[in-house]
Formats: sequence, structure tokens, C-alpha cells
Amino acid sequence: MDITLSYVLALFTLLTIASSAFFLAKKVRLPYTVLLVAIGVILVPLAQFFPFIKEFTLTPNLLFYVFLPILLFESAYNMEFRKIMENVRSISALAFISLLFSAFFIAGAMYLVFNFFGFPIPFIVALLFASLISSTDPVAVLALFKEYGAPKRLALIFEGESIFNDATAVALFLVVLEIAQSGFHGAASVVHGIFIFIMMLTFGLVFGTFMGWVFSKFIQYTRDNEFVSITLTLVVSHLTFILSELISEHLILFGQEVKLSPIIATTAAALVLGNYGRYKISIRAEEYVEKVWGQFAFIANSLVFILMGLIFISVPIAFTDLIWPIIASVIIVAVGRALSIYPIVGFVNWRKKEAHIPMSWQHLLAWGSLRGALAIMVGLLIPDSLSIPGWTHALSPKEFILAVTIGCIYATIFLKATTIGLFIKKLKISDLTDIEKIEREESMAMINSRVLGRLADFYTKGYIDKHSYEIIKVDYEKGLEQFLSHRQEHHRTKTTHHERVLRMYALGIEKHFLKELFLYNEISEHIFKKILKKLTLQREQLEKGTLSFDPYAHDPSGFIERTSDYTMKVLRGNRDQQVEEINDAYLYYRALAIILRKVIKELEQVTVNYPIGIFEADSLDRTIKLYGDLRVHAQKRMEEIHKTNPNVIGELNTRLTLNATYKVTEIVLNDLYKKEMLSQKVYINLKDELLK
Repeated sequence: MDITLSYVLALFTLLTIASSAFFLAKKVRLPYTVLLVAIGVILVPLAQFFPFIKEFTLTPNLLFYVFLPILLFESAYNMEFRKIMENVRSISALAFISLLFSAFFIAGAMYLVFNFFGFPIPFIVALLFASLISSTDPVAVLALFKEYGAPKRLALIFEGESIFNDATAVALFLVVLEIAQSGFHGAASVVHGIFIFIMMLTFGLVFGTFMGWVFSKFIQYTRDNEFVSITLTLVVSHLTFILSELISEHLILFGQEVKLSPIIATTAAALVLGNYGRYKISIRAEEYVEKVWGQFAFIANSLVFILMGLIFISVPIAFTDLIWPIIASVIIVAVGRALSIYPIVGFVNWRKKEAHIPMSWQHLLAWGSLRGALAIMVGLLIPDSLSIPGWTHALSPKEFILAVTIGCIYATIFLKATTIGLFIKKLKISDLTDIEKIEREESMAMINSRVLGRLADFYTKGYIDKHSYEIIKVDYEKGLEQFLSHRQEHHRTKTTHHERVLRMYALGIEKHFLKELFLYNEISEHIFKKILKKLTLQREQLEKGTLSFDPYAHDPSGFIERTSDYTMKVLRGNRDQQVEEINDAYLYYRALAIILRKVIKELEQVTVNYPIGIFEADSLDRTIKLYGDLRVHAQKRMEEIHKTNPNVIGELNTRLTLNATYKVTEIVLNDLYKKEMLSQKVYINLKDELLK
């Protein structure tokens, strides 16, 4: 397709409309994605007056090779692999077992119901439709679910299922389509289909992991350049997807075509990059990467949903002739989803290998199974000339499948998507926990206290008059009074909760200064990850209600990280390896000593910054004492390592001192440049000299 002026005009017109719809959705209280589909439908008659709008269309190639890699990568990049492994049984059960059960139930039910009511369809046609409609489309689910508040674990299960069962569904669809085209040959076709299905998922996982690891190494060499880092992440998302397709089309080993799932491959690459490669990007550049990918996802989602409305109306099918088959399909699909959720999740709960999934979550999993553009795009892959033995209707199998698919998508978008928010509230899934309530109360108290302090400062300096000062401060004073009164009422029952919130606040301070150490190369990537995982583990234990836990415990490294570390040890040799281990041990405890001291300093300042006593005095004292003990332990370990290895640590301290001087120099230089005391030429000249 040629890129014409009308094509470009249509693209930016749609983006303008989508951006406006974002604010309109809040006013009319509709999910943003639902409103976009509705606007897409409205644009169809308007296109008669503005014909250029039809120039930009949602083709299978545009969705598969441009939009889908973006949406898959953005979501998987931000998923924590350890969390996936903690919920791997539930995610796997939903993504594979649940989907296969749903697909074959829908196919069987459609075959029986449609034949019973005089609209006979071959089973292979029903299975083609069932395979593409059974997955929760990530383009729809991930976009919509982010608009509602939900527990982290529920969101993770939803996202994990939607990503992986999409790959399962597409793989199943392609296998069924191949059987439909070549004919069914009994057990041989079944065995061949299972073999291809497993090959696509397995090889896709292996290839995606490899691509993620390779590009993690590339990004390591672009550490301080956010533009190159972003470009490489964009390249790996699309290159992994496209190469998977090319390998599937052209690679033959031992007379057998090698098939890969591009969706699984892209997801695996994103997981590796997000959990392993992310730490090879500088902290400063990582902020850019996350923001830019959020922007990519917003643009992709906006265009996909608004174009869905256009494509539904433009499909040349007489839907009025298929009203009852569409309604029957919608009901069967809904029943199939429910039957694939409750028994399978119930079995996972019964095994007790993972945290229990509440019934309220199961209701939302059953109801919140949205379908979107991917289902219709997969349907468009069916050849127009596909001929199925036993098909006797005027419209082709492809037209029939597209019709019932569009009907199901409309039902999920305009019925389910608009009621997900109500379901979440009715099931009390979005209700704040006791810990979250305290976090909210104390955050509001800190805001009110800080605002009152600034207001008094403004009044003292004459920035505002007495009348304005007296009027404005009343509301903030009331907020503080309510906080203190409420805390006094629940002092006895909520003391433990308050201390947990304070400890989480302290962990946040630790994480902030840990990132700062990593930013200025005072600790290695290995040490940064080791301490960061320890802090993450401690926060999770606090969220679960545990105050007493091992503060020295840390999360073990992942498989890719262990493999990479082992490779580097082999390359370094024995002597270098020993020196490196000594340095790592010293830097580890040095980093702990620094960030623990920072926490103590911040906590001691709390009573100065917030004299009204937002944090309970006893909890504050216990937390400061805990961090003081931990700091003493870290300093003792540093001294022991230094005493045992004086020469090695002496050289290390010299390097650390040079790093510290460079850190100060860089801060001063950047400050001078921001205040325009240096020209850009002088700034670049000085920075180059300092880097040398």
C-alpha cells in the first residue's frame, strides 16, 4: 500500500479524535476503549463527507507486524518474572488448559445447537471459530483493565492469561486451518496437529529468550544513551515477531518445517529484557524507555480500537440474516468461558500450590473475558476460497465466521466492557485494604501538613494576604484534625498496620538511594539487583502482614542471570574472579551501610518536617532502632573484609573516591548548564574532558 497524503492525513485525524475521546470518556463515564469503538462506528457515515478517513485501515499486516508487537512488548516488559513464576500454575491453567477446554466446548456446543435448529455447520468450521474467539484478546483486555483499580496479583493473572492464551489460540487456529485446507485424515491429522502446536509454543519460547538475551547485551553498551536504548527495544519487539514469521515460512530441518509462535517469542523477549536487560539501561535512561513505551502503547491502543468500529461496519455481510446464530454464539461463548474458569481455577485452589484465588476474582475472570481486533484479524486470515465438505449455506465459511466473531466482539465491548467497573465495585475488588487505607490517610496528612507549612511561609513573606490565608488553611487544618482523631480511635487495633506502612516507607527510601548509587557507578549491576530483590521481597512480606522476617534474606538470581554470571567468571580467570568476589562483598555491605544511614536520617527528620506526629512515636523509634542495628552489622562486615584484604580494598576505595568526585563534578556542571551559565559548546567540551 502506498503512503499517500490522504493516508497520512487520515492517520493524524484519527489520532486527534482518539486524544479528544480520552477526555470525553471521563465526562460520559464510559471506558475509553468502548468510546473509541463507538466513535469508529459513527465515523462510517461521516466518511461520505470526509473520504480520506477510509484511507487508513486496520489490515492484518498492520495489526500483526506493527501494533501487536508494541502491545505485547509494553505489557510483558513490565511484568515481573518472579511474580509470574509464583502464579505460573494459575496463569498456565488459564492460558492453555482453560483455553483448549473453552475452544472444544464452544465448537461442540455450536455444532450440536446449530444442527438442532436447522442451521447445520461442519465441526471444523465451529472449531475454527472457537479457536479464534476463546482467547482474551490482549489488545482489548490490557487496554481496558488498566483503567480500573484491581489488586496487583489479579491484574498479573489477567495480563499473563491474555498474553499467553492469545499465543495458544493463534497456534491452535493455524493448526485447525491447515487441517481444514488439507483435509482431516483421522489420527494422523490429530498427531500432526498436536506436534505442530507444541513446536510453535516451544520454539517460540526458546527463540524469544535468545533474542531478549542478545539485545540485553547490545543495550549494555548503550547504557547512557536513552535514544539508542529506546530504539533497540523497539527493534527487538518487532524484529523478534518478524523473524519468527520468516523462520516459520522458510526454515526446514530434517524435512520438517520449523514453526514458531511470534506472539510467544515476542513475549519471551520482552520478559527477558524487562527482568534481565532493564538493569543494563542506566536509571536515567530507563525513565525515558518506560515513558516512551507507554506512549507507543497509547497510540497503538487508540488506533486499534477506533479502527475496529470502522472495520466492523465495512465488512460486507448481511447481519440481519444471522441474528439468531450470532445471539446463540454469544451465549455459547459466554457459557464456555465460565465453564473454563470455575472448575479449573477451583482445581488450582484445591492443589494449594499457590495463593488462593477468591471467588470474586473468578467471577471477574469469567465476565471480563473481552475480545477485540485480534479475533477479527485472525478471521481475515481465512482464505476466501476455503471450501469445507458439508457446507451448504449461501455465504462462505469465512463470511459466517466473521459475522459471528463480530457479534461476539460487540457483545464483549458494549456489554461486558461497560459493566466491568460495576462488577469490580459490586464484588468489592477495588476496595482498599487496611494497609492501603492507612497509606492513604497518612499520605493525605503529609500533604495537608506540608501545604499548611507552605501557606504559612507564603503569608509570612507577603505572597498572599491574611484573608486568603485564613480561608484556604481551614480545609487543610480540618483534614489534619480528622486524621489525628481517626488515628486515636483506632490506635490499639491498627498499631501493627501503622508500623508496616512506616517500614514500607523506609524501604522506598532505601530503593531511591540504591538507584542513585547505581546511577553513579558506585555499585555494579549484580549488587544493585541483589539488594533490589531483597528490598522487593521485604516489601511483599510486609504487604502480606509479616513484620518479623529475615532482613538479610535476598531473592536468588534467575536462570539467565546465573548463566551470564557463570560465563563471565570463566572468562575472567581464577585470580580476577577472587578479586571480583572480594570487591563485590565489600561493595554490597558498603551500599547497605549508605542506604541504611540515609533511611535513619530521613526518619529522624520526620518529626521536624511533620511536627504533628503523622507516624506513631513508638513505631518510629522501633524502625529507627532496627535500621541502626542493620547499619552497624553492615559496617562491621565492611571492616572485616577490609582488614582481611587491605590491598584489594585499598585500590577499590581509590576508585570509589574518584567516582565520588566525578559525581559531584557532574552535578555542578549540569547545574551550571541548566542555569545557562555555560554555553552548549563549553558544556560539551568540559563533559568530554571529565569523562576522559
